[in-house]
Amino acid sequence: MRRVVTGHDGSGRSIVVSDGPIPRSREFASLPGWVSRLPWATEPGEKTTRTGTDPTPNVTSLLPAPGGTRFVVLTFPPESALADPAFDPVAFDREQRADSPGIAELIEPDGMHATPTVDYGIVLQGEIVLELDDGHCTSLSAGDIVIQNGTRHAWRNRGSRPATMAFVLIGTEKGD
Repeated sequence: MRRVVTGHDGSGRSIVVSDGPIPRSREFASLPGWVSRLPWATEPGEKTTRTGTDPTPNVTSLLPAPGGTRFVVLTFPPESALADPAFDPVAFDREQRADSPGIAELIEPDGMHATPTVDYGIVLQGEIVLELDDGHCTSLSAGDIVIQNGTRHAWRNRGSRPATMAFVLIGTEKGD
C-alpha cells in the first residue's frame, strides 16, 4: 500500500513531501494475513502541517482523544485462520497490544468492542460481516461504507479470502 503526503515548499506552493509505503505497517506473525497500517493521525486542535511531517511514529494510542483522528487500514484474514491449531491467541493478543494500544485493551475475547469514537469504515477489498451486540449481522462488500457511532461491534470475515477495510476514527466524548 502506497502513501502520498502533501505539504508546502518555502514559497507556500503545494508539493508532495513523501511518496512510498506506509511506514507504520505490521503483518502479524501470530495470525498470518492480519495486517495493520496507520497511514496518518492528528491530535485535538492540531493545525495542518506545512511540511507533511509524519506523525505516526509519535502515536502512543490508536484511540484518538476527543477531536483527534486516526486513519487505520486493516486486513482481516478469513475466520478459519482462528481455528487453525497453530493459531496462538495469547501471542495474537500480545501483538495486538503492541500494535494497537488504546484499542486492543477494549477488545473482548470474542472480538467485540466499543470505542468512544465515530468511525467511518470503507470496505476496500473482499467481504466482511459487521456483528452488533444484539447478534445482528450485516454483510458488507467492496465499496460499502459503515458509520460506527461508538457502538459495540465485531468484524467477522466468514469468507475464504482476506478482507481489507479503511477506517477514519474521530475521537468523541463518550455518550450515554
